[in-house]
Amino acid sequence: MLFKTHPSKFYSLPLNQKSSIPPIQAFTTLLKSCSSSPYQLKQIHALLLTTGLSIKNRLITHLLTNLTLLGHMSYARQLFDEMHKPRTFLWNTLIKGYVKNELPIEAASVYRQMHLIGVRPDSFTYPFVVKACAQLPELWAGGAVHVHVVKYGLEFVSMVRTELMIMYVKFGEMGLAEFLFGSMVERDVVAWNALIAACVQNGLASKAIGLFRQMSLAGIKPDAVTIVSALSACGQLGCLEIGEDTYGVARKEGIDCNIIVENARLDMYVKCGNTDMARTLFNKMPQRNVISWSTMIFGYAINGETEKALGLFSRMKNEGVQPNYVTYLGVLSACSHAGLVNEGWAYFNYMTQSGHKNVQPRKEHYACMVDLLGRSGHLEEAYNFIKSMPTEPDAGVWGALLGACAIHHDVKLGQHVADLLFEVAPDIASYHVIMSNMYAAVGRWDFVDKVRLKMRKKGVKKVAGYSSVECNSEFHFFYGGDRSHPQSAYIYEKLEVLLQQIKSIGYIPKTSSVFHDVETEEKEVTISTHSEKLAIAFGLINVRPEYPIRVMKNLRTCDDCHNFSKFVSKITMREIIMRDKIRFHHFRNGICSCKDFCSGTGVPSEMMSSIEKFVL
Repeated sequence: MLFKTHPSKFYSLPLNQKSSIPPIQAFTTLLKSCSSSPYQLKQIHALLLTTGLSIKNRLITHLLTNLTLLGHMSYARQLFDEMHKPRTFLWNTLIKGYVKNELPIEAASVYRQMHLIGVRPDSFTYPFVVKACAQLPELWAGGAVHVHVVKYGLEFVSMVRTELMIMYVKFGEMGLAEFLFGSMVERDVVAWNALIAACVQNGLASKAIGLFRQMSLAGIKPDAVTIVSALSACGQLGCLEIGEDTYGVARKEGIDCNIIVENARLDMYVKCGNTDMARTLFNKMPQRNVISWSTMIFGYAINGETEKALGLFSRMKNEGVQPNYVTYLGVLSACSHAGLVNEGWAYFNYMTQSGHKNVQPRKEHYACMVDLLGRSGHLEEAYNFIKSMPTEPDAGVWGALLGACAIHHDVKLGQHVADLLFEVAPDIASYHVIMSNMYAAVGRWDFVDKVRLKMRKKGVKKVAGYSSVECNSEFHFFYGGDRSHPQSAYIYEKLEVLLQQIKSIGYIPKTSSVFHDVETEEKEVTISTHSEKLAIAFGLINVRPEYPIRVMKNLRTCDDCHNFSKFVSKITMREIIMRDKIRFHHFRNGICSCKDFCSGTGVPSEMMSSIEKFVL
C-alpha cells in the first residue's frame, strides 16, 4: 500500500521502487484516499503529468469527479480543458459539478459548447442541464433545452421528465408540469414525490396537499420523502388538522419513527403556532439532531417566546450539540422579536469570532441584525452596520432597513435606502409598497403617486393580500372585501355584530392603516372588510369553541386588524392565532403575545425559507 496516505511520498521513493509500482492501480488507490483534500488532488494531478499518465481517461475522470464534489470548479474546468476529446460522461461530470455548486450559467455554457462541437448528449446529460435551467432567472433557456430533449428522443426518460416537471413548477407553469406528469408511462412514488416537493419548495402548498391526496386515491403508498413534503406543505398553510391526518398516514405505513419525518412534524407544529405540541414531541424524540434543536428554537422565536428560545439554545450547547447557521438564525430572530439589542450583538459577535465555518454569519444573519437594530430605533447604527459588511448586501438586508425606516417614519433615510434597494431588486413589489406607504403615512401623496406610477411603468404588481383558516381538514381563503365564499352573508353579518360590540368597549378603527388619500369614513369601510377580519368571523362561526382560530396571512397584518383581533379575543373569550409574514400573534383575552412590538420587515419569512430548505 505504497504512498497510500499522501502523494508527496511518491517523490521520496528510490527510482527502482517507483518503476515497480503498477501506475494506474496505484493512482486509483491514491485518488480514493485523497478524495477529500483539494491540495492533495492537485499534487496527484502534478504526478499524473510528470509520470505521463495524464492521458489515461480513467484516472482523469476520477480526479475531475473528486474536484467537482469538493467545489473546486475553476481547477476542474482547467483540467477538463486539457483533455483531448472528452467523452460525454466527462461533459456530464463538469455540468453536474457546476449545478451542484449553484453555477447555472457556467453549466449552461458547457452544455452549449458541447452542443456546438457536436458531442451527443445522453440521458444523464439532461437531468443536470434542466436543473441548471431551473436555477436561471427566466424560463426561455429551459424551453430551448426541452426542445433538444424531444429532438434526441429522451422526453420519456423518467429522470429527464421529472427534472422538466420540477423546472416548470419553479417558473409557475403548473399546467405544463401536470401535463408532463400526466403523460408519464409509469407514475411511481418517485415521480409523485418530485412533483409534490417542487410545489412545496415553490410556495404552492395547497397544490401539494391536493397532489398528496390524489396520490393516496391512486393507490400509491407514500414513503418518508412524501410525508416530509406533505407535512412541510401543512406547515406553510398552517393546517394543523391536515398535518395530523398526514402523520396518521405515516404511522399506518410504519414510517413515523424516522427522524427526518419527526423533524418535519416538529416543523409543522411550530409553523401552525402550537409550540406546546412541538415541545412535547421534541421531548419524546428518541433521537434529536441539530435540525430538531434548530427547529424548536426557531419555533419559539417566531411565536414570541424569546426566553424559551434562548433557554433551549443554552441547553443545546450544554448537551454538547454543535449549533449551526440555522440555529443562530433562530437565536437572532428571538432577540429581534423581543428587542434584545445587546444580546443580539453578543450572539452575532460570537459567530464572527468563533472561527467555526458552520456558524459564520451569512446574509440572512446580517438582515436579522439590521432588523433588530432597526425596529429598536437604531437606524443610523443599522445603516453603518450594512456598510461594514464583508460582502455586498442583498435585497433582504436593505429591505430590513427600509422596513425599519417605515416603522419610525424616517423618510429621508428611507428614500436613500430605497434607491439602493431598487438597484438590486427593482421588480420586488413589496419594497415599492413599503416606500409608498411610508410617504402616505406622512401625507406626501404626490410621492405616493410617483411610486405607483413607477410600479405601473415597470409592470410591478402588488401582491394581493389574503388570509386562510382551516376548518374540518379543509382550508378557506379570504381576500379583502371578498364575497365569494358560500357563507359570505353569515360572515358579514357576524362581522357587523363584532364591530358593534368591540366599539362599545373602546375599539376605534385605525384609519392610518389605509394608505389612500380618501375621507376617513371611506377608510373605515375599507379596513372593516380586510381579509383577517373575514377569516376571524368565519372561524367564530365554524371552528369549535374549544379550539383556537388559526388565521394565516400572506402579508404583514395591518395595525387595525391587529387591534381588532385583540378586542375580539376579549369579548368572545376565544384564542386567535394569527401568522403573518413576520411572526405569530397569539391573542388571548385582549392581549397579544408580541406585546405590540411589531415590525414591517420581511426578515423572518426568509428565515422560514431557510428552515424549510434545511428540513427538506
